[in-house]
Amino acid sequence: EIILLTSVSHVLRTHLPVPAMMLTMLATAALSFSPGSYLTRSRVLASSSIDMKIGLIYSTTTGNTETIAGYIAAVAPVDGPHDAADISDVSQYDGLIVGAPTWHTGADIERSGTSWDDWLYNTLPGLKDAINGKPVACFGVGDQIGYSDNFCDALGELADCFEGAGAKLVGFTSPDGYEHTDSKAIRGGQFCGLACDEDNEADKSEERVNKWIEQLKKEGMPF
Repeated sequence: EIILLTSVSHVLRTHLPVPAMMLTMLATAALSFSPGSYLTRSRVLASSSIDMKIGLIYSTTTGNTETIAGYIAAVAPVDGPHDAADISDVSQYDGLIVGAPTWHTGADIERSGTSWDDWLYNTLPGLKDAINGKPVACFGVGDQIGYSDNFCDALGELADCFEGAGAKLVGFTSPDGYEHTDSKAIRGGQFCGLACDEDNEADKSEERVNKWIEQLKKEGMPF
């Protein structure tokens, strides 16, 4: 850079009537340019444009939902997992992944038997401004053999409540391969999120999670 600048300066002095002030300005500009500093600034700008934060929130009764949340946290850049009982604000998140078990089978509301039962109806209504328009993906854990008529019903409740708060639901999945009879989590022939069964198909859960996370990336979850 110094050699090039000296050469240019010599040509200007020799062949062109350039004022000394202009030579000084040219020299300052040339010396202030650094490819390294340019790349550094570019990386900072690029990083800031993709620095999105996804919250992973769950609640559990027997630990199965926590297991699935752990699989998610292992393959996705999320903040969490956090128990819903510990969350009172979600404004810091650009998207959410939320999960619940189904405990109160057949219930119209408060189906999980966890802290979600209170959170969805007392905390969530006050967070509509923080959730409106943001992507939310729901997952549920159930027993498709023991409770075949109510498999992952709480998954449907999560979806209903978050959509009612203005969220954009993503991550619907096919019920193909499951053995349940009925579920309140079915919408338009699909589960309104990811359905897992740690009681009967624990060996499939991790693979299901991995595929689901890849699906969420394609559907706009800002990982």
